[in-house]
Amino acid sequence: MSNPRNARPQRPHLRDVRPLDPLESIKIKLGVLVAATVALAAFVTWFGLHRGLGPTRTLPLAIVVSLILTQVLARGMTSPLREMTAAASAMAHGDYSRRVRATSRDEVGELAHAFNQMAEDLASADALRRELIANVSHELRTPVAALQAQLENIVDGVSRADPETMRAALAQTERLGNLVTYLLDLSRVEAGAIGLEAHDLDVEPFLHEAADGAALVAVEKAVTFEIAVRPENLAVRADADRLHQVLANLLHNAVRHSPQAGVVRLAAYRRGGSVVIDVSDDGPGIAPADRERIFERFQRGNSSARTGQSSTGGTGLGLAIARWAVALHGGTLDVAASEPGCTMRVTLPAQISRATVVADRGDPAETLIETDDETHQEP
Repeated sequence: MSNPRNARPQRPHLRDVRPLDPLESIKIKLGVLVAATVALAAFVTWFGLHRGLGPTRTLPLAIVVSLILTQVLARGMTSPLREMTAAASAMAHGDYSRRVRATSRDEVGELAHAFNQMAEDLASADALRRELIANVSHELRTPVAALQAQLENIVDGVSRADPETMRAALAQTERLGNLVTYLLDLSRVEAGAIGLEAHDLDVEPFLHEAADGAALVAVEKAVTFEIAVRPENLAVRADADRLHQVLANLLHNAVRHSPQAGVVRLAAYRRGGSVVIDVSDDGPGIAPADRERIFERFQRGNSSARTGQSSTGGTGLGLAIARWAVALHGGTLDVAASEPGCTMRVTLPAQISRATVVADRGDPAETLIETDDETHQEP
């Protein structure tokens, strides 16, 4: 949401009096307006005739006084509408800081409150859009610049195209590929075009497979993996690709923040009606204030206050997409413990209805959901 201190509500002035604001209905206000003007006109007519002014002067005076009262009361009733018109015009030119002074309790007041909420949402969306463009531009520029510099050095003869140089170029290319993949996943998430194909998975071999994949990035730091599953035949119903994506991100983060020759522990167990998977490391941990922020897009950290990605690598999108993938299963992804070390906890329902969600190729926002009445029973 935008900062309220940056919002600029319309300033009230002496002519914008709202004596009818306490009334809770526009119908009551109109009734009071009519009654007040009629009563005032009758009083002025009686007063003029009683003072001997005569009908020719009393009637125009009564009309003028009634119109003045109507103008004062009606202006207060319609001022939120005028403010909304001015604010909408400002929004059309990109200024989302204008707000409406919503003090009445009737339908116009409710409309003013809704308008202010809409303005807040639009301001927030515009800020997120600008931030997304800036972050994506920065994330793309860094590997592109590094790759360009390496290629220029090779072309100019400054460095040779030896295996080490090509591995560095490949690493930058892989970083670009990961960023593009994350952005595509993010766009599909927001469009609702990615579904879930759940199957029965044996947890222990699945964790070993995920650890084997993460071992490739753990060689340099000599990080080892410990896997504990109880009971040994623990199973869960999940989309293997999506769950592997979640574990790969958590394991890579754990390796990245682990000390030299550290240990990353994977533990899976049943708790109530859920299957819990913990990924733990001995790294610097995550500060309590950052434990929700790390799941926001493009949030990256450093060694002292770790977040979901390293400050020297990663896109800052991995944990945001991982939490979405877990939520798609009906589960949760949270920081279970930290300082020292960190434990990321994936909680999945042990029994879920069989469902296959297939994206509609005609409209990515629409999905076809196939379900049956069978439920998965753990052995």
